[in-house]
Amino acid sequence: MADHRVVLTWVRDSEDFSYKNYNRSHQWDFGHGITVQASAAPDYQGDPELVDPEQAFVAALSSCHMLTFLAIASQKRLVVDQYEDQASGVLAKNAQGKMALTEVTLRPKITFSGDNQPDEQIIAQLHEAAHKNCFLANSVSTLIKIE
Repeated sequence: MADHRVVLTWVRDSEDFSYKNYNRSHQWDFGHGITVQASAAPDYQGDPELVDPEQAFVAALSSCHMLTFLAIASQKRLVVDQYEDQASGVLAKNAQGKMALTEVTLRPKITFSGDNQPDEQIIAQLHEAAHKNCFLANSVSTLIKIE
């Protein structure tokens, strides 16, 4: 079992703490000198120049799927040269009437090389296996679609 940690730091920089005035900018420190400046989404008074938690959630799901896909492809002796995903998430009310990322759509474009070129059916099977084995996909109730 692995333990994953992040240190989140926020400091008020406004004179008052009213909803419209307090700052949303904060920092995620992942250790080893890696920090990310983050904020709320612009719709929630956040800084549009910074990463918001919803974007980070979509990125984490996309990254997890890709890493799992690459591991499975490698085990099947397929050679992946490039993987690009234009992932998106939908923020909407869930079945309980709460705001949630109810759906994330992954749109991977993959370039393979070598003699062992997978057809569309094999690629679909790889994505299905990657989805079933992605740690994060197994941790959330969000619908994850792969196009």
